[in-house]
Amino acid sequence: MSSTPEPAGAAYAPELRAGVAETNRRFEAAIAAGDPARAAREVYTRDARVMPPGGATVLGREGAAQFWAGAAAQLGITGVALETVDLQPLGEGAYEVGRGVLTVGGGQQVAAKYVVVWRQEDGRWRWHVDIWNLEP
Repeated sequence: MSSTPEPAGAAYAPELRAGVAETNRRFEAAIAAGDPARAAREVYTRDARVMPPGGATVLGREGAAQFWAGAAAQLGITGVALETVDLQPLGEGAYEVGRGVLTVGGGQQVAAKYVVVWRQEDGRWRWHVDIWNLEP
């Protein structure tokens, strides 16, 4: 009788998936409420790295808050929808591959693809490294 071994981290996979979804919904809700700085503070680790397309790496939770406040003002971001495509445990953290849609000024929608490295901090799953590119 053979058995298939469980993938690493399978024991916390449901908790991981739920925690990632909850954090992503927090970000979406704060953006929809018009508070992108709070959105960033809700989801990033204290020593996060934000790696926007064509821009310099932004360091730390407060740097992320300033980045998102500026980006939302400049682009007129009024909504974000995030969808997890793949989520895998990675040591004590995880990585997520996903798709996102930003709603910007005039209701235009901009599609993006992203990778987030996740880490637990203060009892919650948070974005530790965040990098994305816009879809053509």
